[in-house]
Amino acid sequence: MTRITIFKNRNQEFLGFTCLGHAGYADEGEDIVCAGISALVINTVNSLSAYTGERFETDSDEESGEITLRFLSPAGHDADLLMKSLVLGLQGIQSTYGNDYVILNFKEV
Repeated sequence: MTRITIFKNRNQEFLGFTCLGHAGYADEGEDIVCAGISALVINTVNSLSAYTGERFETDSDEESGEITLRFLSPAGHDADLLMKSLVLGLQGIQSTYGNDYVILNFKEV
């Protein structure tokens, strides 16, 4: 199962996210749920870098499937839009494939 935690502050501004684990929908290399989640997450990181001036840090571990992104200050307008798009895509995958493969949580920090 893949667990994604989206971090926000009390003003509901995005502070980052953590994505951990492999979906387990199918064998490695055949897992469309894991591929969809990975595509959304990696595209968001790349889009934040290419299209916004946001400062953020990332960390990843291929073996565990963990990807972490932390904004150095709350997300601005463009980063907020990209994060909302990530959440929308992840909610779609969760709705289609269920909680056995993807869990999306929100945490105020």
